[in-house]
Amino acid sequence: MVERHDSKIKDISLADWGRKEIELAEVEMPGLISIRKEYKESKPLKGARISGSLHMTIQTAVLIETLRELGAEVRWCSCNIFSTQDHAAAAIVQAKTASVFAWKGENLDDYWWCTYQTLLWDNNETTDLIVDDGADLTLMIHLGVQSEIEYEKTGKLPDPSSVHQSEKDMISLLKFLREIIPKNKNFFRSIADKLTGVSEETTTGVGRLERMAEKKELLFSVINVNDCVTKAKFDNVYGCRHSLPDGLMRATDVMIAGKKVVICGYGDVGKGCAQAMRGCGARVYVTEVDPICALQACMEGYHVVTVDKAVADADIFVTATGNKGIITAKHMERMKNNAIVCNIGHFDNEIDMAGLENYPGITCVNIKETVDRWIFPDGHGVIVLAQGRLVNLGCATGHPSFVMSNSFSNQVLAQIELWTSRGTGKYGKNVYNLPKYLDEKVAKLHLESLGAELTILSDEQADYYGINKEGPFKKPTYKY
Repeated sequence: MVERHDSKIKDISLADWGRKEIELAEVEMPGLISIRKEYKESKPLKGARISGSLHMTIQTAVLIETLRELGAEVRWCSCNIFSTQDHAAAAIVQAKTASVFAWKGENLDDYWWCTYQTLLWDNNETTDLIVDDGADLTLMIHLGVQSEIEYEKTGKLPDPSSVHQSEKDMISLLKFLREIIPKNKNFFRSIADKLTGVSEETTTGVGRLERMAEKKELLFSVINVNDCVTKAKFDNVYGCRHSLPDGLMRATDVMIAGKKVVICGYGDVGKGCAQAMRGCGARVYVTEVDPICALQACMEGYHVVTVDKAVADADIFVTATGNKGIITAKHMERMKNNAIVCNIGHFDNEIDMAGLENYPGITCVNIKETVDRWIFPDGHGVIVLAQGRLVNLGCATGHPSFVMSNSFSNQVLAQIELWTSRGTGKYGKNVYNLPKYLDEKVAKLHLESLGAELTILSDEQADYYGINKEGPFKKPTYKY
């Protein structure tokens, strides 16, 4: 059995620096601080053991300490091998707010070890709630349960060779499960049986869990935090609008003005990215499969093209689709010298890194951490950022505190909703949205710090609209 640890981080001496930045971030995260004040006495998460798999940043540190102040015990890892801010991890460990298993630059075997550590509690207790981002922790439990059942029936263990060699994350996970399952044959089933639920942060994670629910494979309740308006429109649009250029500039110092930039995908993430690049003076092109999103892009003044058409002429490529195989090695071999290729979708399979690594005669020159120049046999190269993983977290510090306060306020309210509803039968083995009134509450918690003043409907106006004057103000189907 894998030995249980209290924490594993890079450098505890960074804690004082991390604490100073956490204190700055708290001022920029009014939603979380307001929730702390509201629930200071009632401690609605008292008794809950929360396992978290979400980028271990300064902003996440404020989330962790909010969960702790509301009564929870917390064990945490990062959901990306490059996204940990080591000073944030150190500050949390020094304060003993949570056990943390995360450092910037993990390898994949480290990553799954860290993920597993979040499930190991004192006295063989089990996790009650999960905060997930990309659904990797949830995936580990589900694959663990399936593997335990198969091992019990047939003696067969997970086979890493059963998946394509390009799926390095899955190969590493299956290797890990293969190692640990014989040593504790009922570990994952005991967790799944007792787990109250999960709050999931991101688009791709929600999609993964919804597909599991459709197939009746989901083992516990999930609250979809991503599709809260104050998450999707704020984190995905405004957060990416801020952090994409931040990542590009920190990584390359490239002049964006005048460049041709291709944004692959025009969902909420792509919209924020396109706005940012246009704001920097770039000539922006969009690729899309969805005719409605494509039409939106046209109406905003962007050129809608295909990757194949744009590949030889553009300077910067940004994938934001949440899908796979968007930019292939064949595309990159046709790009101009020193074209920049990066990804801001959650997983790392939008850019064909395996195809690039296996390209005959190619060489890789590391420029600096998370910046590589891949040189083709003809001598031209492309600059790939963060090895195809999230550029804003791999090459910069991710979204700013204020926008993450919106996202993480939804996370905390989702955790409270799951924990206080346990045993009532309110949530089954499915994916649920947070109620609209909580979405509006999160928005209200942030308005005062911006100096905004809401108009209050009169009774007559509320009756005319046919709504409660306190809200909700829009139907669930309303598109903001």
